[in-house]
Amino acid sequence: MTPQTAEVTQIETQSPEEEWQPPMPPTDLIFDDGEPLESSRHRVTMNALIRSYRHHCAGRNNFFVGGNMFVYYSSQQVKNKEFKGPDFFIVLDVPPDPARQGWVVWEENGRYPDMIVELLSDTTEVNDLGEKKALYEKVFKTKDYFVFHPFKVNSLQGWRLDSYKGYQPIEEDSRGWLWCESLHLWLGTWKGVIEDDDAVWLRFYDEVGNLVLLPEEAEQQRADTEQQRADAERQARLDAVSQLLQMGLSVEQVAQALSLTVQEVEAVR
Repeated sequence: MTPQTAEVTQIETQSPEEEWQPPMPPTDLIFDDGEPLESSRHRVTMNALIRSYRHHCAGRNNFFVGGNMFVYYSSQQVKNKEFKGPDFFIVLDVPPDPARQGWVVWEENGRYPDMIVELLSDTTEVNDLGEKKALYEKVFKTKDYFVFHPFKVNSLQGWRLDSYKGYQPIEEDSRGWLWCESLHLWLGTWKGVIEDDDAVWLRFYDEVGNLVLLPEEAEQQRADTEQQRADAERQARLDAVSQLLQMGLSVEQVAQALSLTVQEVEAVR
């Protein structure tokens, strides 16, 4: 047997288990760096975006929304421990799976966030507008990227990914809002109280300009609407008192007919 024949025989008899296999992705991932957000207002802003978007999409099960959560996208990144996740992000057309501790791209069929918001601070602004922006544009290819400083009212900026030109600035409308094509929602500011903090907040608005409500705001709106309906109904009954009295009904009969007290009827007559 010639040396060449022996080499061929060795290759042919090599078992599948001995064939080269690509290295497995790392599994010893860290999901908490122990570092809090820059301020309470940063935390409240992030939670308001998360909770309002979830409420807006109640009943849907085809998206994942995360906040202050690591996004892992490469073994080298894990080795270097060089990246902390976005302050707020949304991935569309994926199972919600609330048990996720982070977003691990190789466990999510290669999916990256469709939309990201970074909440600027004096210590992170340079990185958020530089290195992170470049990462989201060139590696993540995130379609919509926004930044906002919770302590600076006019700080909202946004970019939309162009396949050829990269990130292009999103022009604000007359209200100062920016359109998020991925979500079909506006991002704009809103002044009011959230968690006892009266400030200017970053909020979502729907296509026609309605504020995307937090669950407690929606509940208050329902209660207010019900109270207005009840007040209008009672006023209509009070308005009918005089007419029924003129028709010859007694005070007691009018009260019974209109579900009012005798005192209420007498106060109107």
